Amino acid sequence: MSIKVLICDDSAATRLLLRRMIDAQPDMRVVGMAADALAAREMIKTLNPDVLTLDVEMPRMNGLDFLERLMRLRPMPVVMVSAFTGKESEASIKALELGAVEVSGKPDGRNPAVLAAYAEEICDKIRAAREAHVRRLSPPSVGTASAGAPVASVGAAAGRIICIGASTGGTEAIREVLVRLPRQCPPVLIVQHMPEMFTSAFAKRLDSLSQIHVKEAEHGERIMPGCAYLAPGHSHLLLKQRAVAYHCELSGADPVNRHRPSVDVLFHSAAAVAGKSALGVLLTGMGKDGAQGLLAMRRSGAWTIGQDQASCVVYGMPREAAMIGAVSEVAPLNEVALRIMSRLSGSVTGATAQDA
Repeated sequence: MSIKVLICDDSAATRLLLRRMIDAQPDMRVVGMAADALAAREMIKTLNPDVLTLDVEMPRMNGLDFLERLMRLRPMPVVMVSAFTGKESEASIKALELGAVEVSGKPDGRNPAVLAAYAEEICDKIRAAREAHVRRLSPPSVGTASAGAPVASVGAAAGRIICIGASTGGTEAIREVLVRLPRQCPPVLIVQHMPEMFTSAFAKRLDSLSQIHVKEAEHGERIMPGCAYLAPGHSHLLLKQRAVAYHCELSGADPVNRHRPSVDVLFHSAAAVAGKSALGVLLTGMGKDGAQGLLAMRRSGAWTIGQDQASCVVYGMPREAAMIGAVSEVAPLNEVALRIMSRLSGSVTGATAQDA
């Protein structure tokens, strides 16, 4: 059955362009187009769409206000379609906190190659949104490092590194993990599938909520304890070692599993460089990116954690990893940080993959 999509955008040109892209797909169709949130509200009642694409800046009621009301009264899968400006990028990150499943930039109507790539991206995000377990998420918390979490000694944590990968639903999953990590934790490398215009705002948001320092990764910078490094949306992130220190490497190589940055690229580099000193975490997301890389990490001696099905927005990437034996341990999202610190401190808690 086709995915029914409702488009809400105050730009007639954007509405028509999105409609052409969506209606060209065999598995989805546009059932309505609204010029503002109030019109969209009425169309939702009568058309019962499966997925809503929602603009941020609109007359009468902006997208964030409408999204907040929608997720409180009638939760449904929403893909935010935002301009590239810093203000709207920050608003899109806020939309993810309010319950939107995905964010996307606005289409560029001039370059056919860019338009074709955008059409593939937005339609993939609509498919992922349709599969999402939509729920009202709790507001971000500050300074909530896991109560009673074991804290690894300086000696035990020396040379250790944490690698995290996620896709659909991952912005809030990553936030949930990072805010529970203590200030003295080992360095963290993160890949989240996200357009490049949003990763800077996402890193700043995480930094404002976490005890550790969070920033976009820069090519060649030294990796330090108590810091997390987010792959920018335009480049793969790899772990490299120079002398006795770890460094970030950014690469513009071809996408892997149709993604750049790719979780597999990060995980494979961690397996090769850090081996058993690394810890791999694969969170919610559609597709299979990260599964083979997590398997490489486990085979190199690293401990690996997969998010459990019940707490995933989309149980795709962790499922693929579990199916091929890449996961050492399965954990609900609210316990992932605790499991990380327990592993680093030398204690072992929770279910193994075989128990899940």
